[in-house]
Amino acid sequence: MEIERLINKSQEIRIKLFDLVMQDMKGHIPSSFSSLEIVLNLFYGKIMNFDVTNPNNPNRDRLIVSKGHAAMVLYPILQELGYFDKSELKKFTKPDGILRMYADHTIPGIEAITGSLGHGLGISNGYAYAAKQDNKDYKSFVIIGDGECYEGSIWESAMFASHYKLDNLIVILDVNGLCIMGETKNCIDQGSLENKFRSFGFETINVNGHSHKDIQRGFKIINNKNGKPKAIIAHTVKGKGISFMENHPLWHNKMPTKAQIEQAYKELATNCIIE
Repeated sequence: MEIERLINKSQEIRIKLFDLVMQDMKGHIPSSFSSLEIVLNLFYGKIMNFDVTNPNNPNRDRLIVSKGHAAMVLYPILQELGYFDKSELKKFTKPDGILRMYADHTIPGIEAITGSLGHGLGISNGYAYAAKQDNKDYKSFVIIGDGECYEGSIWESAMFASHYKLDNLIVILDVNGLCIMGETKNCIDQGSLENKFRSFGFETINVNGHSHKDIQRGFKIINNKNGKPKAIIAHTVKGKGISFMENHPLWHNKMPTKAQIEQAYKELATNCIIE
């Protein structure tokens, strides 16, 4: 899908995500909007190999959204691709539906349950290591948050990936500078995550996490087998597309008022992605 169509898809999926949350006023809008362009490029940008007709195809690439509160970003995309019926979106978080607040492996197209932060990278390591052991060519993708990097299990997994030369592992860091408690630099200043992952033996690259061109560039550069796991540092804006939610930690799981909903829809009617 060319860049212009990806840009249009950004706007379309943002509106669908907002619709999804507004049904029952449940979900995490800013975190999902932060990761949206990353996920769109994986599915629509010819980066990830997947099989809608056979979701369990053993040769498929694996994707885990480890920042599980944002995993709902996958739902409108998976539905549009044909993993499940459109009617399921109307049943989001309802007892008779398959789509829950936090995604799990019972949903077609979802590899693993996430939500407890810090575990997705370890699971992705397992997929990447298994591919190496079985002489398979599939890749293991994982999206983690910068706040999630407070978890010690992230760095244990990073050591494992480097030691076993998992160059089929691609970590995408959604670096929006916020966590539920506030700005990450004020909670625990992690310094340069790029330098940290590089020091653990990763090949790293910085990208603008809302630029389809830059995301494509990043994936193209790290598409090699050099014995190093990959880390794409995607600089993003939490709540991208709704001005009053952007870069405000209080909106982590807060719901808008009626007036704010109207404002949000007006803003979403104009595409926030400009290349």
